[in-house]
Formats: sequence, structure tokens, C-alpha cells
Amino acid sequence: MSSEKLRELYLQMRREAEKVIVGLESEFEMLVVALLTGGHVLIEGVPGTAKTLTAKVLAHLTQAKFGRVQFTPDLMPSDILGTSVFDFNSGKFYLKKGPIFTQMFLADEINRAPAKTQSALLEVMEERQVTLEGESYSMQEPFMVLATQNPIEYEGTYPLPEAQLDRFLFKVVFRYPQPQQEFEVLDRFRKGFDPHNLAATGLEPVLPPEGYAWARRVIQEVVVEDGILSYIASLAAASRQSPDLILGASPRAAAYTLLAAKTVAALQGRSYVTPDDVKLVTPAVYRHRLLLKPEAEIEGLDADAVIQRLLGQVEVPR
Repeated sequence: MSSEKLRELYLQMRREAEKVIVGLESEFEMLVVALLTGGHVLIEGVPGTAKTLTAKVLAHLTQAKFGRVQFTPDLMPSDILGTSVFDFNSGKFYLKKGPIFTQMFLADEINRAPAKTQSALLEVMEERQVTLEGESYSMQEPFMVLATQNPIEYEGTYPLPEAQLDRFLFKVVFRYPQPQQEFEVLDRFRKGFDPHNLAATGLEPVLPPEGYAWARRVIQEVVVEDGILSYIASLAAASRQSPDLILGASPRAAAYTLLAAKTVAALQGRSYVTPDDVKLVTPAVYRHRLLLKPEAEIEGLDADAVIQRLLGQVEVPR
């Protein structure tokens, strides 16, 4: 019964999101899955494909505090985390918290910042806390990092290290809309749509703050049979043995696949995971963790094509 209620809640979120975003159903679904799973998302897409807008819509629907920082080459870790400031009145230092102290943090063009600034996010993404001047400060739940990057323009960028990429639950790719979808977007702008004024669209919050704990309890109760565990483990092992790859999926990737599949099952109103749930989340979990061999790239393969090969090779449990 709880799974059915969660499904109704999710369908309501989709209906509300459609008031603002067009043609991004699967991308929006992955963001919702990541939020309820407790993971972070790397969003890749060229400018103008509604990456920031979709993140804002998700924050509005879930009543989460939203913060955004434009990452640049001169951005310092203290610009994100905060710093100690001396108060002349009290004669003491106090912490001036940075923009990371929010619930949904958008790191826009994260690969524009140098490695030192990128690494400032490692602790908060993994431990849900920030350590400054020897003191640890816990983040308010739910906490989620959404990082965007442009797949085309690499001049002046700093590629994310593998250790940081592995901290992201999903990599979601935002592509150009279909012609009919783009027509609908233009029609909305013709009628006065303002992406900076979400309240005017009639967008209503759906998931209250107290609903997160309930939703995660429902997800935790989803049953996973041994056959599904073997399937997930076999996919990870196959990626490590693939002749197309230098680097396969990590054990963390396998664990994330399991957790995300449980969330998908709950959002579908089911109390058990199916192989289709695993297949749905595997591309988003794997695509930023795989390193292709040069021969595979020459062959014209990309991470998604290799993932489809893996899904076709590994036997699906009955």
C-alpha cells in the first residue's frame, strides 16, 4: 500500500513538472530517483537544454532549499564551503557559511573550476558534512549535489578525477528536444512563459520536507531476491572484463545500481525489484565510471553503446 501511495505522489510530481519542462520525462525521473535514493547527479548537456530549470523545478516540488554557484577558474574552496570571520564586537571568530549549506546545491559548469575547488565537494558529497577549522558541520537532509558540465567546450576546463566521478550516483544526459517538443517550448514562450518566475506557472509543491523519511522507509522495504543481486554483480564483473574498457564499474557502482533499482520499483508501486528496474538505472549509474579503450572509440563506440552490449551479454534472471 505504501508503494502505491509513493507512486501516486511521483505521478503527481510528473504532472506538476510538465507545467514547466517539456520532453524531459526520463531525465526528470532519474533526478527524482537520485533524490529519494540519497545520491548526487552529474548533468551533461549543451547550454540551453533546461538543466538548471529542471533542477529548480525539482527543488520547488520538494520544497528543498536551492543554491547555485557558477564554477569558474578563480573559484576558491572557501567560496563554496565558507570561512571563519573575526567579529570585532565579540572579539571572536565565527563561521560564515558558504552556499553549500543548502539542500539542493547546483554546481554549474563544475569542470570550469580547478581540482582543488572540485575536491572541496568530496567530503560533503560522501559524508554529508563540512569540516572547517577542525569543526564538523552536518548538512540538512535531504542534501543533494547537482553538477552540470558542457560536453562540447573543453577549453579552459579541468576534467573531474575518477574519485570524484565515482561519488555521483547518476550521470544524466540532457539532449536536444524533438521538433514537436521544441515547438511546444516556443509556444509556451509565445504565451508569456517566464522560466525565472515558477510561481506564475502554477507549479505546486508535492513532497513536503517530512515526506522524505517516509519515502525512504518505503524504498527500504522493497524486496530484492538473490537472483537480482547476482544479476547486478554479473553486470559489474562483465564491465571489468569487457574488451572495450580500460576501467569497468566499481563496487560502489554495483551498490548504487541496487539502491536505485529499489527506488524505481517503489516509484512504480511495486514492493520488489525486477530485472527491468536494473536495466533502467544501469546506464545512468555506469556511463561516467567507464573508461573506453582507444580502439573502442575508433570503432565509434561510446559509454552508452558499451553498456547496451553488457546488458545484452549478461543473462537476465527469470
